[in-house]
Amino acid sequence: MLPTTPEFYCFLAVVFLAFWLLRRRRAAVLGLICAANLFFYARSELIYLILIPVAAGCDFLVGRALGRTSGAVARRLLICISVLMNVGLIVFSKFSLLLQLSLSFYAFQAMTYTLDIYRKDSKPSTSFSQYFASVTFFPTTLAGPITRVSSLLPQWTKNDAVLTAEEGSRALFLIGLGLFKKFLIADYLGLNLVNRVFDLPTLYSGGDVLVAVYGYAFQLYYDFSGYSDIAIGAGLLLGIRLPVNFNAPYQAANIADFWKRWHISFSKWLQEYLYFSLPGPRTTVMPYVNLIITMALGGLWHGAGWNYLTWGLIHGSGLAGFRLWQTMRRGQPAPSRLAVMAGRFVTFHFVLFAWIFFRAADFDLALRILVQIGSLHFTFENTTLQFVFVLGVAVAGHFIPKAWYERGLNGFVKTPAVLQSAALALLVVAIQYLANTGAAPFIYSRF
Repeated sequence: MLPTTPEFYCFLAVVFLAFWLLRRRRAAVLGLICAANLFFYARSELIYLILIPVAAGCDFLVGRALGRTSGAVARRLLICISVLMNVGLIVFSKFSLLLQLSLSFYAFQAMTYTLDIYRKDSKPSTSFSQYFASVTFFPTTLAGPITRVSSLLPQWTKNDAVLTAEEGSRALFLIGLGLFKKFLIADYLGLNLVNRVFDLPTLYSGGDVLVAVYGYAFQLYYDFSGYSDIAIGAGLLLGIRLPVNFNAPYQAANIADFWKRWHISFSKWLQEYLYFSLPGPRTTVMPYVNLIITMALGGLWHGAGWNYLTWGLIHGSGLAGFRLWQTMRRGQPAPSRLAVMAGRFVTFHFVLFAWIFFRAADFDLALRILVQIGSLHFTFENTTLQFVFVLGVAVAGHFIPKAWYERGLNGFVKTPAVLQSAALALLVVAIQYLANTGAAPFIYSRF
């Protein structure tokens, strides 16, 4: 049940109405959300009705045991059980023919719960229904944002929860914006040049291939950030605040800044639960090595191929190199405005280069794409004016000042409900008219 289908919004509407009708009865609300989450999983395969409750029950019991156990050996054994089980779920769901829905984002959220308790950063929940509602929350199932369970748990205990007109409008704005990003930008860029070029790059000139690489950078951003907007908006309709997942990543001044802006919940997860767990003194070369290891593992999570490993190693090496450069420049004056602009240009193209390996079906295909660009045969027979226009809209939308975005959001919020409804209806008509081939699956839903 993808958030680009009418089925999803009928489901969301039913859950929304039932949620606010039952809002004063917290046990009923939790029962509703748990049932809705299980239904969402079961729409893919009925096996999830067994697999998810068993996995969640195991982690819940591990969390309770960690809260009562003080022995170091016993605590390590308990956390190993949780981590191995959840890593096993990730691997099993990626390579099993039985499961259509990846459990990566479920497992990442589940591990935040047990690892936080193990580190004594949070306490175990006393309510399984609150825990289950949090760890399986359906808007985050397909592609995040990865949300700490400890930040979701308190949100289910608000007996005086009220959906204000402002929050409702913000939720609708985010859902509409996500659909706009997905259908009218990401899917258009993918279907009209990017996918064809990355499938058979040798059939296209170096110019067309280069344009397709730029197009993919924005296709991926608008596809993934569009899903995040929809998920955050859907959560807000149910009184749940999910973390922001993107913050204009291609405006990053350096590669470290990029990872503070791109897939923020995942980069934080890698930093807090993987990087800081790796061994080695912080005053030696190990922090640099651990950065490379962390990003390499992050690359392999996306897929067990040389192209994904290369993507991870490129980013890991970039982060390690930037950290070394920061260390060497310690005490130096802040960079000039021109240097910051140059840093943004270089960072974007560094990320762009790495995206080639991320998008290509395999390592050899990535090399063929680079060879085509390196041929310097820059003709653009397959790059249409419509594609250039949509790519231009994508670039302009990404680099729009944040104040302008906030102004547009606040303007929508203050608009009468009738006009809000009309705007959303026009969006649906535009999607029906311009995206009549249907929606492609969200790129990150396969991870």
